[in-house]
Amino acid sequence: MDIIWHGHSCFSIKGASATLVTDPYTGLGNKLPNLKADVVTFGGAKVLDWPGEFEVSGIPVESFSAKHNAKEGGVEGENARIFVFAVDGIKICHLSGLAHELSDELLEHIGDVDILLLPVGGKVVLDGKRAHSVLESIEPRIVIPMYYAATETTLELGAAEEFLKAVGKTELASVNKFTVKSKSDLPDGMMEFVKLEPQN
Repeated sequence: MDIIWHGHSCFSIKGASATLVTDPYTGLGNKLPNLKADVVTFGGAKVLDWPGEFEVSGIPVESFSAKHNAKEGGVEGENARIFVFAVDGIKICHLSGLAHELSDELLEHIGDVDILLLPVGGKVVLDGKRAHSVLESIEPRIVIPMYYAATETTLELGAAEEFLKAVGKTELASVNKFTVKSKSDLPDGMMEFVKLEPQN
């Protein structure tokens, strides 16, 4: 499986039998490449943007709505969409534009996670400290920061440094993609951080 980041909360996740694209966007500053996918969360080919459980192109997908509270950041009444899906037997949680910590109920729904795609840019999404807290509540095996100012953007986003400082990974080098062959290749009993360079 290959995970490629395209900036903001957009990823291409290429499994053995299907490719999933998360949160494709327009009008946010930089232009996305022509992305091909069997499954798209939030918009595009087979669109999944409502709560529930599905299986599309052999990929099990669960979607949860996490309502923002203005006191906790974000806009009152605005919903962040959380997706949990399995590609090649590896469970991935995509927190989209989450701007607040998760309830115990949502954490129970999410369950054990292999790879967490975590917003860290602050302002309109989780800031570094809050992202660290959410990370500790989920305890994935792999953490990939997203939704921060790594590309040209019209959104008010900060850099990833606050989050990387909070987790002690300020020297983390960027890579073009994250590749894992099977679940058994993931770290066991420890958490690994991967910083991706946006590919556009």
